[in-house]
Amino acid sequence: MRSKKALLNFIYSLLLQLVTVVSSFIIPIYIIGTFGSNVNGAIVSITQFLSYITLLESGVGGVVRAALYKPLAIKDAIQISRIVKATEKFFKIIAYLFIVYIFIIAFLFPSIISGEFDGFYLTTLVLIIGTSTFIQYYFGITYSVLLQADQRRYITSVFQILTLIANTIITVVLINLGFGIHIVMLGSATIFVFRPILLQIYVKRRYKLISNCEEDKTAIKQRWDGLGHHIAFFLHRNTAVVVLTLFTNIREVSVYSVYYMVVIGVQKLVNTLSTGVEAAFGNMIAKGEKTALDRNFRLFEFISYTATTVLFTSAGLLILPFIGIYTEEITDADYYRPLFAYVLVATEAIYCIRLPYHAVVLAAGHFKQTKKGAYTEAIINIVLSIILVNFIGILGVAIATFVAMIFRTVQYAIYLSRNILQRNLFVFIKRTIVSLIGVAMTVSFTQLVPLIEISTYIDWVFYAIIITSLSLTINILLSLVFYIDDVRRILNIVKSFTTKRKNKKK
Repeated sequence: MRSKKALLNFIYSLLLQLVTVVSSFIIPIYIIGTFGSNVNGAIVSITQFLSYITLLESGVGGVVRAALYKPLAIKDAIQISRIVKATEKFFKIIAYLFIVYIFIIAFLFPSIISGEFDGFYLTTLVLIIGTSTFIQYYFGITYSVLLQADQRRYITSVFQILTLIANTIITVVLINLGFGIHIVMLGSATIFVFRPILLQIYVKRRYKLISNCEEDKTAIKQRWDGLGHHIAFFLHRNTAVVVLTLFTNIREVSVYSVYYMVVIGVQKLVNTLSTGVEAAFGNMIAKGEKTALDRNFRLFEFISYTATTVLFTSAGLLILPFIGIYTEEITDADYYRPLFAYVLVATEAIYCIRLPYHAVVLAAGHFKQTKKGAYTEAIINIVLSIILVNFIGILGVAIATFVAMIFRTVQYAIYLSRNILQRNLFVFIKRTIVSLIGVAMTVSFTQLVPLIEISTYIDWVFYAIIITSLSLTINILLSLVFYIDDVRRILNIVKSFTTKRKNKKK
């Protein structure tokens, strides 16, 4: 059953990430092309400032998932209902605070980027985007957490896919009809009303939750320990934009968002591999299946490292040609930033490498034990960003995140090796070295690929196929040398799955 759910989670999560990537490419270029880089930068900046309210969530999502694994494993409907009720009550308080926060940002934001737009323009834009954020984040979040803990993330993925497609269509249509940015964003906000409604209907039918039960307050008692993890993740995603808004200008925010759009697309594809894995590991830990945990983690770690190395090496070699085509007709900002691009790609690659370690730590509920590392990562990111942005601008915030990411990834690997999996740290060191060898070999061999003039998306796709195939081939060969046991296990799993499908057809 776990395998079937994992497969469904993977398939629908992959589809969701593909839809997200396509949507994130289409909408910004329409906004930049129609309204300019300054409007796109303002939207990105407003969204990031508003998202800071999610810090009040205190990382409760991960804490609640950890609390739900055992009652879900033993099908304890009463305990599930008690945890859900406590979570809903917590998020209602956050919702009220968020409404206040929206009005505070609406009042202050015009003074933050004064000179670019008039106050009424920015205030109304903040209120519209804030409404959209509020609807997406707070309505239905409890039900999303429950589905994730029950290894049914694919349900939320389906609803997200539908709303993303609808949002992209309505945004493009409204822009082409000549509406202003406020109407465009209002149309987008309207679309996101439907997802939480659909989630609520599904969950109440599926789980038969008991509404008149007593809430379990102990279910979220680790929320302050989870806060550290939440802060670190949040700052990884949001520090750069806020620092650039405060210390540079809104066009630099637009430049950052375009490059980040590319690397986050690749990151989400890699992240698809971990969809439902945390819940599966949580189920194994809840049942005391240590052998299964060790065996499956090793395989997940191998797949994650290989996918990260292949995709991010390719991304590093392909990002500048893509940005060149994507921003070809944009002249109001300089979008050609090679060194910044490479640092940003490397940073997200490191983030993806740590995904397996992060998943097991959360599944085990070790929030308190690892919170110091999370806080330290956040401090490194903020302090270095503020210092370096004043000397090297947009590159400085990328370097700051890169340094913070290295620290936390190493800290995760050490903690996991000593406290959960009880294995030699050399496993982590070996995987890292092999990945770096794969990167170096791919970059070296690309010098042998004939130079192609890339002036269209078709040219870029052709070049991308060559580069990615080269990177994949090199990493497969390295795997056959260093990880032959892992390769054999994957082949056995594929063979077993194929045999079962053939037998079912018979």
